[in-house]
Amino acid sequence: MPVRELPPHPNVRQLKHQAKDLLRAARAGEPAALAAFAEFHPEPIDPRSAKLADAHLVLARSYQAASWPQLMAVCAVIEAISANDFETVRRLTRAHPTLVHDRHGGHAGWRPGVVDAANLALRRVVMTLREHGARDVSAALARPDLHPWIEALRLLGQVGAQPPSDAVGGAVEILHGADFALMVEVGADVRGHKGLAALALETYARNPEGKHRILEIMAAQGVPLPDTPPMAVHRGRIDRLDWHLHRDPALLERTFSHQDIWPPSLECHADESLALHGAPLGGATLLHMAVDYEERGIAEWLLDRGADVNTRALVDSSGFGGHTPLFNCVISYNAGRSDDPLARLLLDRGADPNARASIRKRLAFAQDKAVHEYRDVTPLGWGRRFHDQSYVSAAAMRMIAERGGRE
Repeated sequence: MPVRELPPHPNVRQLKHQAKDLLRAARAGEPAALAAFAEFHPEPIDPRSAKLADAHLVLARSYQAASWPQLMAVCAVIEAISANDFETVRRLTRAHPTLVHDRHGGHAGWRPGVVDAANLALRRVVMTLREHGARDVSAALARPDLHPWIEALRLLGQVGAQPPSDAVGGAVEILHGADFALMVEVGADVRGHKGLAALALETYARNPEGKHRILEIMAAQGVPLPDTPPMAVHRGRIDRLDWHLHRDPALLERTFSHQDIWPPSLECHADESLALHGAPLGGATLLHMAVDYEERGIAEWLLDRGADVNTRALVDSSGFGGHTPLFNCVISYNAGRSDDPLARLLLDRGADPNARASIRKRLAFAQDKAVHEYRDVTPLGWGRRFHDQSYVSAAAMRMIAERGGRE
């Protein structure tokens, strides 16, 4: 007899009728019923003397439920989930711990129905939160009246709900660490999902705290993040930077390739323009990288340990490069901010507002995707001439001009 699967909306009355029909068929000696008793009853039993409780057990086990009471609990859980009666779901899962989804185990015949109901309910809960003006976890957590809905999401994850993949990717793209953490807690499976790690490294968003949280969760889930100095910057791990510095006293002067910063092993793109940054980082130092990603704490740590505030990126065979970290403040994916604490930090530490460099730049997702070349420009001159002014930080430009910057 094949293993059965519950329908999306199991009917307890119909299941009871199935058990009675199974018992009558077994007593009548019908081959299919006899085979079911032989396969699913835990003890040898003469079907002619079987009782309704035996038929209940055989039917439940054909759905891969441990018992008839568990099968009834499954039906009650699906009904409660469908009605958004999460308190009943909580009570039933406490009374029947086997109803909690084991993401790494097998799939019982009753589990798909529970998972489908939980996924639908998860979408309803998310829509409810949005209707109440909470478009992310932080906003919901700030409102006590919405906490029960957050708890409902966690409960749905326990019974098998999986957040939509686009929602998981969306949280990573905008570096909403709290949203990503809840999705993983709810049930998002990111084990070995290198593409999400690449998205976290290459995205346009600038939110160090959120990025650190996402990457630490990925590492804990088994995503193999390389233990390199650039990855320590991505993760905000000053402890690992300190370790690398002790191993390599020249670390602060070292330059890193595009592949060092965006590892191919994590499915990062070989096309440098798809890793969204301001002044080129391929051939730049950790200080350039920390400034571009707005890692102020790491930038201060590097400067405190002797990094040259006017260190220059490598110059390529065409003469492009040589820019200082201050250039990474000028063109930014966070250009609309009213302040630029990284530009202030660099200038306060002695950054030359009139350093000159030649830069080749392409904005992959902008309206103008052509490669543009800027030769022998200062930070202020680069910003004034840049082909898409929406990427120019007015705050950084103002500070540079106030400190004597010229075109």
